[in-house]
Amino acid sequence: MTFDQSLIAVLVAALVAGLVRGFSGFGAALIFMPVASAAIDPRLAAASFLIFDAVLTLPLLWGAVRTCQWNTVLPVGVSAMATVPFGAAILANADPVTLRWGLSILVLLLLALLASGLRYSGAPSRLASVGVGGVAGVLNGIGQVSGPPVIAFWIAGPFPPPIIRANLIAFFSIASMSSFVAYAWNGFFTMETLTVIAVFAPVYALALFLGARLFGRAPERYYRRIAYAVIALAAITSIPALDELLR
Repeated sequence: MTFDQSLIAVLVAALVAGLVRGFSGFGAALIFMPVASAAIDPRLAAASFLIFDAVLTLPLLWGAVRTCQWNTVLPVGVSAMATVPFGAAILANADPVTLRWGLSILVLLLLALLASGLRYSGAPSRLASVGVGGVAGVLNGIGQVSGPPVIAFWIAGPFPPPIIRANLIAFFSIASMSSFVAYAWNGFFTMETLTVIAVFAPVYALALFLGARLFGRAPERYYRRIAYAVIALAAITSIPALDELLR
C-alpha cells in the first residue's frame, strides 16, 4: 500500500475513533493505534495520540467530573499513573510486533470475559480498583490502550451507561498525566510528533463533537453493544498478521 493510501486509512481511523470516543467515552486508542501503528512508528503514533486526545477531550472532561463516581475512579486512576512508566519502558525496549500480539490476545480475553455474562453487584472494592488500574497503566504506557481492563471492570458492574462514560473520561484524563511524563522521559516527543498531530487532530476534533451529540440521543441499550463491538474491532485490528490489509 502506498503512503497516500496509508494516510487515508489513518484519517478514517481518526474519524471513527473520535466518533466512538465522543459517544462512549473510550475506544479511540483501540481504533486509532492499530491502524496508525501499521502506517507509522508505534512510538510516534502513541505520542501523537496522547497529545491530541488529551487536549481535544477537555470539553468532555468538564461534564464528566460532575457525573463520575470518584470513589472508584480515583483508585483506578492513581494506580494506573503509578504503573504507566513500566509500560513506557516496555514500549521503548520491546519488539513492536511482539507487543501487538500480546495486546491483541489480552483484548480478546477481556472480550470473552464480557461475553460470558460475568457481572458483579454493589460498589467495586478498592483492592479490585487498584489492581485493574495497575494493569491499565502498563497498557497505557505501552500503547495508549488502557481501556479494555477498565471498560470490562465497569461494564461488568451495576453502573448505568452515563456513569460508565463519565468514569472512563475522568480515568483517561488522570492516566494521561503520567503518560506525558513517561513519554517525555523516554524521548517520544519530537518535531515529527507535531506533524502527525497537525494532520489528524482536526478530523478527530470534529468526530469527537459529533460523537458526543449522538450519545445524548441514542437509547442507553446501545451503549454496551457498541462497547463490545469496539473491543472486538480493536482485538482484530491489533493482529500483526493483518498489517497487509492496513498498509
